[in-house]
Amino acid sequence: MDSLVATYAPLLETVAFSARAHRGQLRKDRETPYASHPFRVCLIVRHVFGCDDPQVLMAALLHDTLEDTRTDYDDLMQLLPPQGKPIADWVAALSKDTRIEEEPREAAYRAVLAESPWPVKLCKLADIFDNLLDSRHLSSAGFERLLHRTNAYLSVLLDPRLTPEEEPSRRAIHERALSLVTRLREEIVAMRALR
Repeated sequence: MDSLVATYAPLLETVAFSARAHRGQLRKDRETPYASHPFRVCLIVRHVFGCDDPQVLMAALLHDTLEDTRTDYDDLMQLLPPQGKPIADWVAALSKDTRIEEEPREAAYRAVLAESPWPVKLCKLADIFDNLLDSRHLSSAGFERLLHRTNAYLSVLLDPRLTPEEEPSRRAIHERALSLVTRLREEIVAMRALR
């Protein structure tokens, strides 16, 4: 039987790390602590998409730390268990290079997403899902920008890039995630059209 500490402590320590890393940041509504977003992304991966892999859940919790906080790759490697390099690599793939202009940055980000392994794609789908759910606070222009990015990201997230060992359970999770994100996008667009 596996140790409870070994099983659960890394994931729960990642929750605390993410909360500390995003301390003082707010969501676009200017009221909600930003840490709620990575927590929600983790919950979406687990409870909406149905993936219970602790490493994928940790990547979901950390997905914005490199891009939006002072956290660097070495910080992640110190946090993560000894076998955590794949998680740090996934988080790096989920991070845009904010040192470059928006258009080339987005193109480079989509290229990385297209070539990334399945856990990166699943976390990005959960990120999109949460951003769509949280879009009610956006102006019309902000929503159009979100919708444009959503569509561009979805175009490169279609292929889960699974290895034969990862089939078929992960393919089912990926297809469910794609289906739910697409359905949510349609619902949100329809709701905003009624405003």
